[in-house]
Amino acid sequence: MTHCEWCLNYVWDEEYGERVCCVPLDEDEMGDCLGGYTRECPFFQMDNEYKIVEKQN
Repeated sequence: MTHCEWCLNYVWDEEYGERVCCVPLDEDEMGDCLGGYTRECPFFQMDNEYKIVEKQN
């Protein structure tokens, strides 16, 4: 399992029929991510459903 699967920015895309990253990366950033040159995604946000529920109370 990759860290992308836990990210808030990894959403379902109806057009492609799969989950995709919705962060608007430029060509260099995308190449770095796909090529494994970056250690961690700077846009990663933990998708924490429990945290959202806490804010609603």
